[in-house]
Amino acid sequence: MGTKQRLTIRISNTSLLIAVADPEASQPVEMEPFILKSGISISANMREAFKSADLLQMGYKRAQVLIDAPVLMIPTEMFNENDINALYYHSFPELKGVFVLFNVLPDLNAVAVFSISKDLKMVIEDNIPDVKYIVAMAPVWRQLHQRSFTGARQKLYGYFHDSKLDIFSFKNNRFRFCNSFNAKHSLDALYFLLYVWKQTGLDVKQDEMHLVGNIPDKDLLTEKLREYLRNAYIINPVADYNRAPATQIKGMTYDMMTLLIKGR
Repeated sequence: MGTKQRLTIRISNTSLLIAVADPEASQPVEMEPFILKSGISISANMREAFKSADLLQMGYKRAQVLIDAPVLMIPTEMFNENDINALYYHSFPELKGVFVLFNVLPDLNAVAVFSISKDLKMVIEDNIPDVKYIVAMAPVWRQLHQRSFTGARQKLYGYFHDSKLDIFSFKNNRFRFCNSFNAKHSLDALYFLLYVWKQTGLDVKQDEMHLVGNIPDKDLLTEKLREYLRNAYIINPVADYNRAPATQIKGMTYDMMTLLIKGR
């Protein structure tokens, strides 16, 4: 294990994934899912993972931690670090006992404000001294923002993960739309996607919709979308990333995959 290597840990309310990338190893990317125990908190599960997960037993000193959490998006020119706690708690009053964090997204002229449970943060930092926190959507936004420059048509994106659907689009290196919806079922997703499409004034004949992630009833959803839109597509990470090792690992989320491949 090289001293410069670092773990990647992805944490949501429904899953805990641990991965490490080492291009020089016979297995360039290794991922270990930790099965969450119901009835105990995520922080308690994380504590158990540090006792039993193989990758967490290897003495890594550095980690990047992807956190799936509610996000408050602030334009860069309006961002003031002193205000983020008040703004975040006002936006998500149901959240208790969290530590507010932020990621600057310079290519999108925005700052993503998010949070982690204080208990969970303490568990991680008690075991790993050098930790970088990244909101799980950040690698996806950056990657698909770059993709939005291909061709002249406007694009709307939907990313399915953790029983949710994040919908977003870009214009002039800024978010045109960005929101998250609970969407376990394909018909719920269809409603949200078409609603946002209409709200953002996209053209059913010219513009494009691109979906990626753990899509429920993928074929049915695509078929229904194409009844309304001419250009609806499913992004294939294996092809997009030229069969990179991370794309071959079953169960790896698109955000984690993108972070490991793109490094941001």
